[in-house]
Amino acid sequence: MDLGWIPVLMEELVAFSSQRGDATAQLKQAFKDPAIIPALCAVMSGSQNPQIRQSAAVMLRLRVKKHWKKISPDDRESLKAVVLQAFMQETEHTVQHSLSQLCAVMVKHETPDRWPALLQLLNQSTKSSNPHDRQVGLLLLNKVMESNPEPFKPHYCQLLQLFNTVLQDHNNPTALYYCILTLTAITAYTGTEEMHQMRSIIPSLIVALKHLIKADQNQASEAMEVFNELMESEVSIIVPHVADIVRFCLEVGSDTALSDSLRVKALSCIAFLIKLKSKTVLKQKLLNPILQTIFPVLVAAPPPGEQDPEDEEDDTGDGADNDNPKHCAAQIIDTMALHMPPEKLFQQLMPLTQACLASEDPYQRKGGLMCLAVLAEGCADHIRTKMLSSVLQTVCQSLSDTNQVVRSAGLFALGQFSEHLQPEVSKYCAELMPLLLDYLSSLNEAKVGHVTKAFYALENFMENLGADIEPYLPTLMETMLSALNNAANLKIKELAVSAIGAIANAAKELLVPYFPPVIESLKGFLTTTTEEMRSLQTQSLDTLSVLARTIGNDVFSPLAAECVQLGLNLTDTIDDPDLRRCTYSLYSAVSTVSPDCLTPHLTAITTVMLLALKSNEGITAHLEEDKTFVLLDDDDDDENDNNEEEKDVDFLEDETETEVHDITGFSVENAYIDEKEDACDALGEISFSTGAAFQPFLESSFQQVYEMRDFPHEDVRRAAFGAMGQFCRAQHKVWKENPTEANHQALLKLLDVVLPCFVETVRAEHERQVVMGILETMNNVIKSCKEEAFQNPSRLKEISYVIRDVLKKKTVCQDGGGGGVGDEADDEDQQAEYDAMLQEFAGEGIPLLASSVPADNFAPFLNDLLPLIMSKAKSSCTVADRSFSVGTIGEILQALVSVPGGRGVAGRLSTRLLPVLVAGVRDSDAEVRNNSVFGLGCLAQAAGPIVVSDYPMMLSVFSNMLTKESDLRVIDNLCAALCRMILSNVEAVPLEQVVPALVARLPLKEDMEENKTETQNTSALLMKEFAQRHSADFQAAVTSLPREEQAKLSAAISAS
Repeated sequence: MDLGWIPVLMEELVAFSSQRGDATAQLKQAFKDPAIIPALCAVMSGSQNPQIRQSAAVMLRLRVKKHWKKISPDDRESLKAVVLQAFMQETEHTVQHSLSQLCAVMVKHETPDRWPALLQLLNQSTKSSNPHDRQVGLLLLNKVMESNPEPFKPHYCQLLQLFNTVLQDHNNPTALYYCILTLTAITAYTGTEEMHQMRSIIPSLIVALKHLIKADQNQASEAMEVFNELMESEVSIIVPHVADIVRFCLEVGSDTALSDSLRVKALSCIAFLIKLKSKTVLKQKLLNPILQTIFPVLVAAPPPGEQDPEDEEDDTGDGADNDNPKHCAAQIIDTMALHMPPEKLFQQLMPLTQACLASEDPYQRKGGLMCLAVLAEGCADHIRTKMLSSVLQTVCQSLSDTNQVVRSAGLFALGQFSEHLQPEVSKYCAELMPLLLDYLSSLNEAKVGHVTKAFYALENFMENLGADIEPYLPTLMETMLSALNNAANLKIKELAVSAIGAIANAAKELLVPYFPPVIESLKGFLTTTTEEMRSLQTQSLDTLSVLARTIGNDVFSPLAAECVQLGLNLTDTIDDPDLRRCTYSLYSAVSTVSPDCLTPHLTAITTVMLLALKSNEGITAHLEEDKTFVLLDDDDDDENDNNEEEKDVDFLEDETETEVHDITGFSVENAYIDEKEDACDALGEISFSTGAAFQPFLESSFQQVYEMRDFPHEDVRRAAFGAMGQFCRAQHKVWKENPTEANHQALLKLLDVVLPCFVETVRAEHERQVVMGILETMNNVIKSCKEEAFQNPSRLKEISYVIRDVLKKKTVCQDGGGGGVGDEADDEDQQAEYDAMLQEFAGEGIPLLASSVPADNFAPFLNDLLPLIMSKAKSSCTVADRSFSVGTIGEILQALVSVPGGRGVAGRLSTRLLPVLVAGVRDSDAEVRNNSVFGLGCLAQAAGPIVVSDYPMMLSVFSNMLTKESDLRVIDNLCAALCRMILSNVEAVPLEQVVPALVARLPLKEDMEENKTETQNTSALLMKEFAQRHSADFQAAVTSLPREEQAKLSAAISAS
């Protein structure tokens, strides 16, 4: 085929967009001729029109990318020579850019060593004395390196020397830009031999970035990604330079003359550094400089006539984008709270916060409140135990501030406190509920943005009140139902629907009288078909799910089948990820109330959810250029290639290329991430609730959820691991209900995949929240499956060792320090609350292991783990740590009561554990005393006669406590512990003294709900057991009591 017409056709294609379809079709036909390669090469190097030269380079790249193996060896060699020649003579930057991308694709196939001319060109141009040649050389180097970093590894040391030189070239900002981008590209691939060179480059890199900022802020913002890459890939490179990097980022972040995007990038670097290396930041005394610099950013007033994005009013009440320097400053404090010991943070932070709160400037007051708000999650224990009353008073006072900006910040802070400072904050119900209700009633509905903030605070506070919400129910429901029926603004209706969900979470069955009008209103919103009602419809589905879980089975069951049908109809007719997500939650809720209603529809339900997990919808690839010739990228459908094997290889080879090349990044819409997360959660819960009915769908669901374990977004990963745990529990339940060999083998096969996956991910996962979720899920699996989880001989060792590693802070997500010798050992008793919480999740697994296997099998591992738990009982540790330590010891001992060999192991441990528990009994904190008393009782029960010699000392301790203790929960547990001692060794207890003391404290006062210690029911049951097992001793002790005391005891035992 004669292809001499190609240049003319391309002229038309570029010049006349109306003829583009015809021209593209002709070019597509021409693409089937092998002579297309030399024809396009001629255009690329010979056309006078830069647009046509660029188009030829793009077309060649498309051809090379998908069909390199179909290009003849001669054409390949010719193309390699022509592209380099064209690149050297090209003067237009856009064409150079496309040519460099073409080279990058070719290097993918040829590797650098098979293209020596490319290496020679790179070497000459990047070292040229001509500044423009250096720029162009670095552009080419950047593109080929970004596309193929690994094949260049042998040249890394040489490249780093080049970068060190280029970074001094401050008068050539374009060269600096491409140099830094290339450094970013290779960072993840560098090895130990390049470390020293990389470290030595950092000071030059900072100076180069300063010069680049003066020349081009957009390029500088992109180049600053190098710090994030260094921190993520090899943080040890930057540890010696942390102070310099922080100072540089603070300088940029606080400079109001610079663009917001550049300042945000700099401040985000600081937040990321704190997340990864908080101990280094503290050790190098950078906390105060950071706070002193970011506080002015946090409290800055917006330009005259403007407002901060979160304070702007709009019709939806959602406010504007929060990606601004002020938001980043708050984020830095939030990150500090999550990753630093509260004592160290508050010492330097609170003086600044208090000065802001006392200021005359409303934006200073707002900043102070925002600061308190973002501390609530990470420093919850510290605030709850040391300053809750005073901070609540401050926040409540802010609700009567004359400035709405301050009141809005106060509402946000109150919402954060309500979410994170439970249960203590709910004790202020009598003061806060009237305040919030009055505030809400005083608002102008037209100010939807501010009304939204008021609802946020009210919702978060109400949700955790439990039965304490009852006195406020009439007012609350009247307000919400009135809004549903009368509000003109759809956003107000949506807020009211959401609030009803929060009320239901607290009120549960107390809401039954209001259920009919609520359902009547929701039905109208749920069946709407208009786009403007979509958000209200979605919220109504969410609230319906909450009602299903809370209102009571008898009330909701009649609606269950209708709800399932509603969900199916909605997903059939409306394509909306938020709406689908809410139907998954609805199915999940219905499965807990009426699983049979779901069974006929499981095929349809699981199909939609698995499609959501597989889908790439909502993922946007950002391309480097507009693909004018994207149609030319199609496969040659009608071209027959006889070499089937080569076609298969081509297909596999090209698949990732086609997807990834030329993509500068991905963005995923949050709605699609949330959908995947909720699909995982729902599949897990539905599998457990529906049991055997879910069996046909278990394997396909597991496979798809298992794929999600590496998903880029942490919430999806966490949900996937949670679902995998639920699948194990579901299979265990099925086997228990139908104990066939096939069901048993299916369970063991599932556990053999899931538990090693959990262990491996706990060690390697970077996100602490994901690891906490996995540990919690693993604990639930062990709790359900017991000894079945340990059929594999190596499993007990693997899980014990991973618990040990978490307690020793050896996992990837716990690397909060480093960089200096002894860094990890500093301030061992002071750590971020979330780091302590992670260790608690691990520690909670120890009693579960103890209850699942024979004690002698677990004893060697328990000997390793116990010192790590006991070390947290020291008086210098936090209350939370001390409580966790003695509580875990108590639960381990309780577990040993019921396993073979438990008595012997408990007896051998008694001399180590007794001093720790006795010290805990004397602790200043009631919860620590509570857990210690529980532990002593369990020790007596588990070790039996082995600890009889310690009974007099234990009884003396308890006797002393009974005279002094005022906390009702501790007294209840003390009674339970005495009963355990009696049951374990009745002869060793002076019943004539102990029984009257016990009866004097009946009826037992306070149920502990979900605490680690025993409840009043246990104490009464233990008394009953004592009466049955040792009736003569019991009768003798009882007859010595006054008549009314005898009646009291008899009533307590009968009631148990």
